[in-house]
Amino acid sequence: MSVSHRAVGLHRPSLSFILLVLFLAILWLAGGASRADEPGQAIVRVASAIALILSILLVDRSLPLQFRVVPLFLLMSLMLVLLQLIPLPPVIWQALAGRELFALAAAGAEQPWRPLAIVPGGALNAAVSLIVPSTAFVLLATLRPGERLWVPGVVLGLVTASMLLGLLQLSGAGFDNPLINDTPGQISGSFANRNHFALLLAFGCLLTPVWAFLGGRSPQWRGPLALGLVIMFMLTILASGSRVGMLLGVLATATGVFLTRKDIRKVFRRYPRWVLPALIVALITVILVLGLGAIIAGRALSIDRMIENDPSQDMRVRALPIVLAMVRDYFPMGAGFGGFDPLFRMREPFELLKLTYFNHAHNDWLEVVLEAGIGGLLLLVGAVVWWGMASVRCWRAPSKNRYRLSHVGSVMLLLIFLASIVDYPARTPMMMVMIVIAAIWLSGETSDAAPVGH
Repeated sequence: MSVSHRAVGLHRPSLSFILLVLFLAILWLAGGASRADEPGQAIVRVASAIALILSILLVDRSLPLQFRVVPLFLLMSLMLVLLQLIPLPPVIWQALAGRELFALAAAGAEQPWRPLAIVPGGALNAAVSLIVPSTAFVLLATLRPGERLWVPGVVLGLVTASMLLGLLQLSGAGFDNPLINDTPGQISGSFANRNHFALLLAFGCLLTPVWAFLGGRSPQWRGPLALGLVIMFMLTILASGSRVGMLLGVLATATGVFLTRKDIRKVFRRYPRWVLPALIVALITVILVLGLGAIIAGRALSIDRMIENDPSQDMRVRALPIVLAMVRDYFPMGAGFGGFDPLFRMREPFELLKLTYFNHAHNDWLEVVLEAGIGGLLLLVGAVVWWGMASVRCWRAPSKNRYRLSHVGSVMLLLIFLASIVDYPARTPMMMVMIVIAAIWLSGETSDAAPVGH
């Protein structure tokens, strides 16, 4: 039996959807940090375990076959981490690349069996952290077909809530989240890192136009709301101080408009031809005026940092030679997940010392290879190849429906790939779940306007 999207909206939500909404709300509150010692990590992981157990025990629904690639990558990631925790004989451990200094320090003493991971606690934390995306996958994959069309609205609600929190921080009211290591005075919404916050807002810029036309409906009140949200998302990114966020926001907005271009033209067919070009010019003018006003008022931190900062003095650039040397020295087996901070301190030259510490490589592609060696490299290559093949398939597939959520998933993953060149967004619980959502959308075959059964 087929039902329209209006009829689907009247159905009582399933347990999986209720658990998903509660789970995402907890992530919004406590899942914005990457540090293992933050209180939010314990809350998020306990919530993940509870939701996963309830879903397994109470949800009577099989996992769709088209989503099988997502759990496969999750399983391979978990196996890669767990292999690093298997104790190795001293002869083998000391023969691994990058262990020479440790072997020299312990020369003459009887050596115990050690795991491949130089910092076992970090690898164990990495393994436990995977319960978050695993729970998200189970909850998303066991939704009723019609409920999958509700997920974009839920995600957009989370993005909007984070934006409002960022605006509260911008106003000077202040908000100190005790569950994450946020920086006082920094505009980062529900995240500890402003770049991760800006990436989430970029997702909003991409998703909002699609959400306005989701299900093939006339936008009605959603159209003006979507327009206002995109403007607010971009202005908040501007105020956050995230330089990469500005670039990702522009790319996301342009893609969102491209995906809905036919729907937008259809809406404006009833008006004279000059209305749509005039609206576009007016919109660009409003954004430029507001942006210029923010610059004059000293609120456009992203622009200020682009203009004032010397790229050669950026810690990412200055530390890159050391990171590359570490990747080379620990290859092919890697140093173990979670060990970057102490291992970098061992090599940190005096001229890079400062009051803050370099917690990650700020290039997650390099850091994964540093930590997992050839195994991590193969996993990354496999993920990119799958993304590329799935993206080509979804963008080239003929469709009566003008766009699919698979397009949104494809671009979301691209934004994460780009952001990971200069940061580490995938290490926060919230972004782990965003990756799972994007991957499910990309691997799904159901279009946004397809009929759904119950």
